[in-house]
Amino acid sequence: MAKNTSKGSRKGTVKDRTQFETESGDAAKRDTKTGRIVDVKTSDKKPFKGVAQEKDSRRKG
Repeated sequence: MAKNTSKGSRKGTVKDRTQFETESGDAAKRDTKTGRIVDVKTSDKKPFKGVAQEKDSRRKG
């Protein structure tokens, strides 16, 4: 389980979630089991902390 620290970082990874960039440039979190979008970060263009990036068709591997 991921835990927030008082230093502005996260210890551990968030399980069963991935993130991707929307067309508007915001970061969105997706539940890997259901495929539903859980949250969209509109406060800034930085990605969520501790959440794995989704692979897209432009990347190999």
